[in-house]
Amino acid sequence: MDNIFDRTALLLGKDGLERLRDSRIIVLGVGGVGSWAAECLIRTGVGHLTIVDPDMVSATNINRQLMATTATVGKPKAEVLKDRLLEINPEAEIKVRTESFTPESAHTFNLQSYDYVIDAIDSLKDKAELILLATSVGVPLLSSMGAALKLDPTRIHVAEFWDVKGCPLARALRQRFKRNKTYPKTKFKCVYSDELLQNVFTSSETCDYKAQINGSLCHITAIFGMTLAGIAVKGLINLK
Repeated sequence: MDNIFDRTALLLGKDGLERLRDSRIIVLGVGGVGSWAAECLIRTGVGHLTIVDPDMVSATNINRQLMATTATVGKPKAEVLKDRLLEINPEAEIKVRTESFTPESAHTFNLQSYDYVIDAIDSLKDKAELILLATSVGVPLLSSMGAALKLDPTRIHVAEFWDVKGCPLARALRQRFKRNKTYPKTKFKCVYSDELLQNVFTSSETCDYKAQINGSLCHITAIFGMTLAGIAVKGLINLK
């Protein structure tokens, strides 16, 4: 299977490719952001990937989530994504956890065993718990801020968490940390956009961890996911 990574090796070298093959990454949440991050990592040559998501594919996922098609509606997102990733690289080790990362289950994830943690969780409570745990055990963390209500790809940025500006999700997380007097132990990078549009249509869709369902688009969520994966790849091969 080496030939599928020839173009990767041309740019990163054999040593870089080996580092990717030996690396272990966990992606928590494989929706509009996390699914694209996972595919980018596997296509680039990451050898060991864990994907975490409890949800089933729904018709409303099709506009932005990698594995969501009319043929996969009703199937577990993480399992469908695993099948696709193994079609790309059958030699990759893909582990699936069809469950949520929560404060109650956090201790079972052994985050310190990974080279990178990629956070693409939607739930504020669960996202805050992941940030606190990942930074406390010292594993490199990359986090997606809110990707909904965005249209302009040129307004997507990367910044350290406390420097993120114009993102309601980042603001809500900071307020939560300050209110609870619990703070991330280390700095970590976030992908975010300072654009904030409004829904122009009211949906009947509901979600048990969101007060409101917001519109989102594939090109934005995919850029978020690809950017997270790209930062991880760069870190793994130590490009200057």
